[in-house]
Amino acid sequence: MARLEPAPQVADARELLAALTEPALFLVLDGVQDPHNLGACLRVADAFGATAVIAPKDRAVGLTPVVAKVASGAAETVPYVAVTNLARQLRSLQEAGVWVVGASHDAESDMDRARLVGPLALVLGAEGEGLRRLTRDTCDEILRIPMTGTVGSLNVSVAAGVCLYECRRQRRQSVRG
Repeated sequence: MARLEPAPQVADARELLAALTEPALFLVLDGVQDPHNLGACLRVADAFGATAVIAPKDRAVGLTPVVAKVASGAAETVPYVAVTNLARQLRSLQEAGVWVVGASHDAESDMDRARLVGPLALVLGAEGEGLRRLTRDTCDEILRIPMTGTVGSLNVSVAAGVCLYECRRQRRQSVRG
């Protein structure tokens, strides 16, 4: 029988920056309430090599047994940063040179046309509500996932997978030259 310990919770995402060997890639979740969505977000964060997942302590689900089960091991491998003030954490990352990109279905620019290769924090909003105003205002840029179907938006965990994949794709391409 193996015993797994949760990934260390970090008080401030800036603590992780010094140890990185590649540009930071944070997944920031603004008020995700569904434990299945948070678990799936942790899972895709692990799959695409996110530095950490950042979320508010209040008005968000937090790490629960259901989250850990859905994450299929990622809750033990991806650092989780629960913050009191999300906008303050984003400003702190900006001061450290991290570009903060929000995702919203009503953005004017498409994600696949933006340059996503440097230190980056991808910010996704809660189910149904999207990004809160202050969070959105703190972002350096707001982008949308280009979609051709009839639905207007994606589930937050699906959007996280699409966004993180696009970042990884661009980073691989920039290394190849």
